[in-house]
Amino acid sequence: MMDNGKIADHFEELADLMEFRSENPFRVRAYRNGSKAIRDLGESVTAILTDPSRKLDAVPGIGKGLVDQTRVLVETGRLPQLEKLRQEVPEIVLLMARIPGLGAKKAVVLHQELKLETLDDLRRACEQDVVKQLKGFAAKTQQVILEGLEIAEAAAERVYWANGDQLAQAIAVHMRQCDAITRMEWAGSYRRGRETVGDLDLLVVASDRQLAMDQFESFPQRSQTMMRGDTKVSIRVGKAFQVDLRLVEEGEFGAALQYFTGSQAHNVHVRRIAKQNGLKVNEYGVFRIDDQSRVAGASEEEVYQAIGLPWISPELREDRGELTGDLVSPEDLLEISQLRGDLHMHTTATDGEATIREMADAAIERGLTYIAITDHSQRVSMAMGLDPKRLREQWRSIDAIRPEYEGRLEILKGIECDILEKGGMDLPDDCLEEADWVLASIHYGQKQSRDQITDRLLGALENPHVDCIAHPTGRLLNRRRPYEVDMEVVMDCAKRQGKLMELNANPARLDLNEVHLAAAKRRGIPIVISTDAHSIVGLDVMRYGVLQARRGGLVAANVANTLDWPEMKRRWLSAD
Repeated sequence: MMDNGKIADHFEELADLMEFRSENPFRVRAYRNGSKAIRDLGESVTAILTDPSRKLDAVPGIGKGLVDQTRVLVETGRLPQLEKLRQEVPEIVLLMARIPGLGAKKAVVLHQELKLETLDDLRRACEQDVVKQLKGFAAKTQQVILEGLEIAEAAAERVYWANGDQLAQAIAVHMRQCDAITRMEWAGSYRRGRETVGDLDLLVVASDRQLAMDQFESFPQRSQTMMRGDTKVSIRVGKAFQVDLRLVEEGEFGAALQYFTGSQAHNVHVRRIAKQNGLKVNEYGVFRIDDQSRVAGASEEEVYQAIGLPWISPELREDRGELTGDLVSPEDLLEISQLRGDLHMHTTATDGEATIREMADAAIERGLTYIAITDHSQRVSMAMGLDPKRLREQWRSIDAIRPEYEGRLEILKGIECDILEKGGMDLPDDCLEEADWVLASIHYGQKQSRDQITDRLLGALENPHVDCIAHPTGRLLNRRRPYEVDMEVVMDCAKRQGKLMELNANPARLDLNEVHLAAAKRRGIPIVISTDAHSIVGLDVMRYGVLQARRGGLVAANVANTLDWPEMKRRWLSAD
């Protein structure tokens, strides 16, 4: 069975290949829009196609032609048009064409002459001085390719939002030392809170633009200035990470901030709404089409107001319904101050770095009223996972120290229990029954089939002692794709069984993603945001989970651990 992500990947690749061949840009855009619509869809495309009462082209962004191709892809696992283009434009040619200083024509020549299959092949050809011997190439071109390879490889890696945030904060501190700057805001995917960011965009209003640009270029971690013009400076930090400074007028700041925050799909929809109202929106403001007079631009609020919309929180600007009535008021979105407990953390009993007391004291410092100690179960042998005997010993230790924290923090006896490869839980039911809180998770057998993974999760959800599924898709951003799982079936089961789903706040996980979170919200499945902390400092990642929750449109009522423990237990775990 082909899931939405794989279907979207096929159409995104098709759009890339068509664009490389300079085919009809409207068709390219249609495939990109369709790919995004499918990727963002909170239910299975396959399920819609097999339901006679449903029409896939009723989904915004998916036209009839795309429906037909999707049906072929789902039924056969193949897309003939894509396969044909793959033969005409090998993937390695696309990769080479993106190397700074190379370009499409030279990429084609290199592939034809040297029969290259990977970027490593190209690197070796340059290092062995093979490239410079080709007609139309020279030693300088060869060196440009080598340098571009390093940049392209590094630039292809988007960084965690958390890492982007550290850099953004450092740059902001540096820029505030310039008295000429009167206003400054970050834009782009960073402002929208995407899980990873590929670059940073800083908008600035300054009384002296040259001083502001000089200050930007003097950032200590700058490795290269890529360009400097009258209103824009682009620098590299480290090997390849790009940061852009854009200077704008005070009266245009709101329009520029809205435009450069994006997303592209959101902005296209905004412009369509504006046009219907006789207006035009761009980075300079909102203008009447008939006389080109400007009606808004100084603030984002007035930009949205001019086209008849309330201000939309940046985290929601992905064109997933925020412009068509499915809008969460910015003041209602979840705030970190609303979280009362953390229900996933590890101690020195397994692979953590702090004791129960140290984690408890740190939780109190962070304003929490309850925590669950959830060390690994025995299957996770590399982390010295707990068997029933050691687990009960830990629980007795918790019982012993609980009086010290009475009135300050409730310490729950928990466990992160593995779901075995063959199905079933890693610890016996009589042991799990004694716990205050049981997480079920998959650490092994992640390459099993979709049906196997799904069945394992369904079995865990049907276990009466399991409370919540931890990091439900198993992904590690930039390192490991989600395992194959039918999340629609899993969520339906969670709803039916009255179980909770975790949003793991670790910046390398952020699992569930925002699309799954929105789907859980629609079903009424309570979410638990947990840190999965393995140290005291690990407790501080909670804010990344909150940002992810906001991107999913979650409010306090959707998140179980915004309640104090007695109320959360009464409302969500009463079946126990």
